[in-house]
Amino acid sequence: MSILILSGSTRKNGNTEYLATKAVEGLPHTVVSLADKNIKPIVDMRHTEEGFSPVEDDYEEILQLILKHDVLLFATPLYWYGMSGPMKDFFDRWSQYLRDERFPFKEELKKKKAYVVITGGSDANIKGLPLIQQFNYIFEFVNMEFVDYMIGVGGKPGDVEHDYKALEKAKSWNKQLG
Repeated sequence: MSILILSGSTRKNGNTEYLATKAVEGLPHTVVSLADKNIKPIVDMRHTEEGFSPVEDDYEEILQLILKHDVLLFATPLYWYGMSGPMKDFFDRWSQYLRDERFPFKEELKKKKAYVVITGGSDANIKGLPLIQQFNYIFEFVNMEFVDYMIGVGGKPGDVEHDYKALEKAKSWNKQLG
């Protein structure tokens, strides 16, 4: 089983990265930091005759990695009660690639298993639930199996290391994925 972590965090070595990597510790995996990639925002051309135009950025490199992996672990901090900007730009581009005849994107997504890691400050376990629902709707749209999610509590760097419930869940995922 090959695992791809798609990290939407803009903080290096932050709580989101920590929790996501705990879930795959000791397992072969690939990490893509979306903030380190050049992902241009979408220009919505769905309803025009010419459709989407090619975009010169790093998105197709990420797309190739998605196609190669069985498990996609989406990791994002809870920013203003939603996903991070890099993660949102990443998903917005699905509108383009679901229509790109060069890639069987939607057919391939049906074969993937999705996991979600969110970290946030106070009451993240409650305030993060609408974001979990958003991920669920995204995965339903492309018929991708949404296996599980975890929400870690941690605002300042290192805080999530004290969220023993989230760390136990990360261990559980590690056994499941291993």
